[in-house]
Amino acid sequence: MLLITASRRKRLRSQPFPHDWERILEREVPIYDSLPTADRQELKGHIQVFLAEKQFEGAGGLSMTDAIRVIIAAQACLLLLHRETDYYPGLSSIVVYPDEYLAPFEEMDESGVVTTGTDRRSGESWEQGTLVLSWEDVQMAGVDGEGAYNVVLHEFAHQLDAEDGITDAAPFFPRRAVRKHWQRTLEAEYERLKKEVDRGGILVLDPYGAESPAEFFAVATEAFFENPGGLKEHHLALYEELSRYYRQDPAAWPAIISNGGEA
Repeated sequence: MLLITASRRKRLRSQPFPHDWERILEREVPIYDSLPTADRQELKGHIQVFLAEKQFEGAGGLSMTDAIRVIIAAQACLLLLHRETDYYPGLSSIVVYPDEYLAPFEEMDESGVVTTGTDRRSGESWEQGTLVLSWEDVQMAGVDGEGAYNVVLHEFAHQLDAEDGITDAAPFFPRRAVRKHWQRTLEAEYERLKKEVDRGGILVLDPYGAESPAEFFAVATEAFFENPGGLKEHHLALYEELSRYYRQDPAAWPAIISNGGEA
């Protein structure tokens, strides 16, 4: 079965990339123009596998289009470049709403009191099965004035977290490769962000990352790709750890340097 899957994926990656999809990437995915030529080619191969294996569904009145599928797939697959990948094996479907949507929640406080209700969300990632996105928020990625915001990178970072066990203990302790330096760096940077949020002021990392280790990793991933210059300048150790994990160095991409260190 594994050989059949590998063969099918190799065939998909080698197929000509549809011209219409290429135009979508050039027009609608700002970070695509920053990629080196070899990375663009690898990315297009991953996109073809991803779109063949994952089900997309419009919700809340949204009609699914190739543009929506390609834009989301491109950013999801950006996280897979230069790495061995099983294409988010726990994920089978991506549900897309036109904008923020209401979702139920249940929280328990320190005294054990449970509160239930609904809140508005731009995205959420479940460990098995489904990932949900707001199309309006997807379109905000790379837009001037939005900083390092990228809901697709954020939610797919959660998928990698679940797959690799990055924040499931200690709180940063990868199951597959015990790396003490990784653990020390991410824990220190997480604690630093919590203190910086308490003090207030302008931050490179989204304050939402102080909510939990899992949110910290997702927020750090957003900054790594969307504001690599800023992250490298102000959080060098964190940038270097993420560079090793993702096997990429976005701060060195020529187009990003020419834009003053921001994607």
